[in-house]
This record gives sequence, C-alpha cells and structure tokens, in this order.
Amino acid sequence: MSTTEKEISYSTTNTYTTLNNLTSRTKNVWLVFHGIGYLSRYFIRSFENLDKTENYIIAPQAPSKYYKGEDYRRVGSSWLTRENTSIETDNVLRYIDSIVASENISEDTHLVVLGYSQGVSIAARWVATRKVQCKALVMISGGFPKELTKENLSFLTETTKITHILGEKDPYFKIEEIIEEKKRLQELLPRINFRTHSGGHELDPKTLINLY
Repeated sequence: MSTTEKEISYSTTNTYTTLNNLTSRTKNVWLVFHGIGYLSRYFIRSFENLDKTENYIIAPQAPSKYYKGEDYRRVGSSWLTRENTSIETDNVLRYIDSIVASENISEDTHLVVLGYSQGVSIAARWVATRKVQCKALVMISGGFPKELTKENLSFLTETTKITHILGEKDPYFKIEEIIEEKKRLQELLPRINFRTHSGGHELDPKTLINLY
C-alpha cells in the first residue's frame, strides 16, 4: 500500500469571546489564552473581577474541539499537538492576527498578553513572532516554547513587565523541572519576575492584581 500525505490551504472560521466593552475609557486590553480542555467562554470568567470600565478582555478560542469524558456531553479544546505542529502554529497565529485587527485596539491602551497552561506557548509565540510591544506578558502554569531564543525576544523593552506564576501545589511540575525552567527563562528574559500562589494547576484571579 502506498500513501501520500498532501497539503492544502483553505479559509476557515472560528469564534472568540470578549468581556466588558472597548470604549474611550478602557485602559487595559487583555489578550488571554486558555489551557487545554477549556472553551474561551468559560475561561474568560476568571477575569470578571477586574474593573469593568478600565479592562476589556479578549479570549481567543483554540480551534481543535473534542468531547471530554465518556458521556460525550462536555466539550474541550486544544491549541496544538505534536502532529503538524509547525503548520498548526502558523494557522493559530494568523487567527490571532485577525482577532487583533478586527478589534481595532487603540495604541493608547495597555496590552496585557496572558497565557495559562498550554496557552503560554501560544501567547509567547505570538508576542515573539509578531514582535508585540505589550505592557505585560504573563505566563501561568505553562512551559515556554523550546524553539524561542534570546534573540527572538530582544525587541522587548524595559517597559514590558514579564511575570511567571506557578501554583505551589501544581502536580504537573516537579521541583527539578521548575529549577531548570526558571534558569532558562532568566537567561531568555532577564527581567522576568517569578510569583507563586498557594493552589495547584490553576489561574488564581488574585494573582492578576498589580501585574504591571
């Protein structure tokens, strides 16, 4: 049997979720990337306690959907897998570009790019490849992409506050891995600030206060 894997390009449509309203009084625009298993409309609830007048939240939706559990009732999603990662990454980044262009975000607002769990890899790749001068880059309970180098991130200025947050009881990270990851991130992003919370593999809304 002879098989050939071929490639084709086509247009597709995806959703995303927003919270609050983008107005002339908006000070901060948050672009937030959920982790594996989430849908954007549920993930965005983690940001409901932020001031509604000053903060506008945009939550992109991972494109790959699947049923969670054996009852086939709940739906989750994933950004990437190890299958065709390069192509899928390009697709996701173009999707994010389209969201940002559609939202027509004012340069007078502060852009906060946040990734949680698997969303860290998407947030970091988008900032690095598009050379986004954001006010803050926030990484929560996720690993930084292995392919990114210090040169990829050299465009970031001292005005960008970079924060990595991890739960003290996170079951997905062993202490040895944490030490190595911290060392690597400090080499790539010397100004990075490491923070923890008392929980596990979760986004703790209290840690979102005073990020920049």
